[in-house]
Amino acid sequence: MHFATKAIHAGQEPDPRTGAVTPPIYMTSTYSQKVQHDYVYGRGDNPTRDALQQSLAALEEGQQALCFSSGMGAITTALTLLKKGDHAVVTDDCYGGVYRIFTRIMSGYGVESTFVDLRDLVDVEDAFRPETKMLWMESPTNPLMKVADLRELAVISKAHDAVSVCDNTFASPALQNPLGLGVDLVVHSTTKYLGGHADLLGGALIMNRGDLYEKLKFAQNALGAVPSPFDCWLTLRGIKTLAIRMERHSANAQAMARFLGGHKAVSAVHYPGLPDDPGHRTAKKQMRGFGGMLSFELRDSAKVADRLRKLEIIILAESLGGVESLIEHPATMTHSSVPKEQRQAQGITDGLVRFSVGLEDPQDLQDDLGRALA
Repeated sequence: MHFATKAIHAGQEPDPRTGAVTPPIYMTSTYSQKVQHDYVYGRGDNPTRDALQQSLAALEEGQQALCFSSGMGAITTALTLLKKGDHAVVTDDCYGGVYRIFTRIMSGYGVESTFVDLRDLVDVEDAFRPETKMLWMESPTNPLMKVADLRELAVISKAHDAVSVCDNTFASPALQNPLGLGVDLVVHSTTKYLGGHADLLGGALIMNRGDLYEKLKFAQNALGAVPSPFDCWLTLRGIKTLAIRMERHSANAQAMARFLGGHKAVSAVHYPGLPDDPGHRTAKKQMRGFGGMLSFELRDSAKVADRLRKLEIIILAESLGGVESLIEHPATMTHSSVPKEQRQAQGITDGLVRFSVGLEDPQDLQDDLGRALA
């Protein structure tokens, strides 16, 4: 079954009792056990959540999936695989919330982390220690759109008996499937492209390993960061159009990357779809499209947010992956929790802007940005 067909049908078969084409929302906190014993309490399981988990497993070509109340809920649960004394190798250009949880929370529980540019496989190998138990990847990264060789990184991780984890939110399963490249665990913020309409919060973990599933399923129930049935239903509805949305997101981002590359106010554009981008060759090898996310550097870094507030169509806001275009200033928004010296060392400058390109007409987006950057 091809991806677009799976997105519409996997986990979303007609209801066997009523024939309803759209799966129902099971809004219940507990279940009668007079006849059945599969469902006990809403924190542990819910039929609408089960449908979403089946859909996500199919889309990522995995065997198991678990859903959560947010992307950070999924990340927090994944980190329960680590214990005191363990060490993690983490991509240096990561989402600010990931940096925060490793440096300010996991460190307090005795878990150390080393941040490395994962494009340099020698540096990655050197960062591993005997106590390294996890390799945390993003590709493309947030916000600099770095592309790492997931297959090679998975090989390194496996050689050190560490769990390899890839946040696949930016690419979505429509464009990239890390499990097929040897990665052990895939993370999503389903709030983003999977939901697609900026109207829900959610997260997910997908895997092909029964041992990981059993540990993480226990943690899902024990920690309780589970999504509501309604958010699960909204995510299922969004998934139905994921394939066609990602085609348009990618086409619009490609057009915007070319436009920004020729703009006098812009000094650099980070987008793996550009032939001269450092990650272009690797992206072509492991992705089926280049996605809807890009970032760019302004020559004048003064009052960046003020300039972005001049936009009329593109919305100045955090988050990404919705049908509407969103733009943000990482240094003062999504990555403000990263110390300035650390941001600058990673290349997250005061002039960097992250752009989630939506589904509007690309000419309107170009006109809007052109006015704001003039």
